[in-house]
Amino acid sequence: MQSLILLFTACWFLLCALKLKFSLHMVQIEGYDLYKYTEWMNSHKDKIYTIKDKAYALISAVNGVFFVIASIKGDNNLYSYSIASSIFTSLFLYLGNRTKYESKKPLVFTSRAKRLYGISMGLVAADFLIVLLLVKVFLKDVTDYFPLWAGILSVVYYFCSYYMAGAIYIANPIEKNINQKYYTVASNKIKNMKNVKSIGITGSYGKTSTKFFSATILSEKYKVLNTPESYNTPMGISKIINNDLDENFDIFIAELGATKVGDIDEVAKLTNPEIGIITSIGPCHLETFKSIDNIMRTKYELIENLPDDGVAIFNYDNEYVKKLADKTFKEKILYGIENIEDTDVFATDIKVSSKGSTFSLCINGLGTIECETRLLGAHNIHNILAGAAIAKVMGLTLQEIKMGISKIESVEHRLQLINPGTGVIVIDDAFNSNPDGAKAALDVLDSFKDNRKIIVTPGMVELGEIEEEENEKFGENIAKVCDIAILVGKKRTTPIYNGLKRKTFNEDNLYVVNSLDEASELMKTLTKVGDVVLFENDLPDTYNEK
Repeated sequence: MQSLILLFTACWFLLCALKLKFSLHMVQIEGYDLYKYTEWMNSHKDKIYTIKDKAYALISAVNGVFFVIASIKGDNNLYSYSIASSIFTSLFLYLGNRTKYESKKPLVFTSRAKRLYGISMGLVAADFLIVLLLVKVFLKDVTDYFPLWAGILSVVYYFCSYYMAGAIYIANPIEKNINQKYYTVASNKIKNMKNVKSIGITGSYGKTSTKFFSATILSEKYKVLNTPESYNTPMGISKIINNDLDENFDIFIAELGATKVGDIDEVAKLTNPEIGIITSIGPCHLETFKSIDNIMRTKYELIENLPDDGVAIFNYDNEYVKKLADKTFKEKILYGIENIEDTDVFATDIKVSSKGSTFSLCINGLGTIECETRLLGAHNIHNILAGAAIAKVMGLTLQEIKMGISKIESVEHRLQLINPGTGVIVIDDAFNSNPDGAKAALDVLDSFKDNRKIIVTPGMVELGEIEEEENEKFGENIAKVCDIAILVGKKRTTPIYNGLKRKTFNEDNLYVVNSLDEASELMKTLTKVGDVVLFENDLPDTYNEK
């Protein structure tokens, strides 16, 4: 009997460990934010309480009833059944849950993740001991009442995800102290590096591409260090400053991200920028910012943190950025394509094709030069102009800027052109989509004039109250450009479907699937040589696709 109880206990702890590992993954994706994690739990109950979990809890509850009946009647057969049921349901559930779930962004067991995992498992162990102690105190015999407390523990397992929320709450003071230490060291380090010019880039979208494009251009004259990928949080930036930045570099470029008011102020004080760029303002993260005004106020925190002799650079084609530029009295450089009479850095004679773009780069005070890039889409010229504006401040010549532009490569998952050698061209624009970005992606797809055009998309997320409206518009635009549309997730893509139908898109060419894998299988039968496939947006692991 003791061996059987040990087997159950081992299975139960392993089940809790698996459930908490999944919860930890979601917490990591949500930036270890307790509020965001609890919001995610409230809106994704099907992921927290799976069908298997519900079956386990139900069987355990019925098992508890059987045990009570067996105890009253003295029915040894029923009692034996209760014991066997407790053990085998937990064992089968564990064996069924061992299969790895699909994820686009894998869990990384950082030091912080390990601390949270340890605390949450400690809370589980504490409740396990409390249950056994209560059984011992009130019922006197832990072994005889095993099916009863096994049933109670199934309820503990069922609500296991809340232990991760408790772990975040407990760990917050510890993490704040640790983070503050790294933040302070990094901030002091970069402030004392007088020979390193710090540049900060923010915006609702375009900041990652602008960061990489600027680094490529500036590398024609300087040694440049930029934050990798989408590193844009205080801890991510602190890590790069502490581990990688040294006096061998001339320039440090940091992408500054935000999901709420005050976030840019924090990272700007960390990086101490002398040049600040605002690439765009739009409805990204609107569900956390609540309003465009809050987004504008947050992005402008970068400009407010520039020194008196700093330089502010603005995308003057964006209506919201333009408002911020107009109220700025620090030295500023304006760039754009539409309002060229008011800008300092602009492009004319733009020719965009499926092979890239050519344009005349005009910089006040330097002159004009013909440039060529392999990048797709007119919107990327905006990002290049931002890099050219920085280059002007840093003293590069027109020829150096032109050479840098010619070397720019597309950023992964941002209108990245892929030719797998199958005769089907793939445009990977899977990074989180936004209304302007989605429109730009369709413009790029439309530039492939002689090809059949296919889009695969789950739509746009994190747009707050305007999400449904913007996805309907997206559907209407898809209908104007695409020959075949594959929508990922029936529930999520209903607004896109409605937009497509409004423009009388051919239903024979409209497909709705439940996952990206299902879409990939479908395309094996649909695509043919010469087709162009656009992957527009890819839902993060915290979102439901169905």
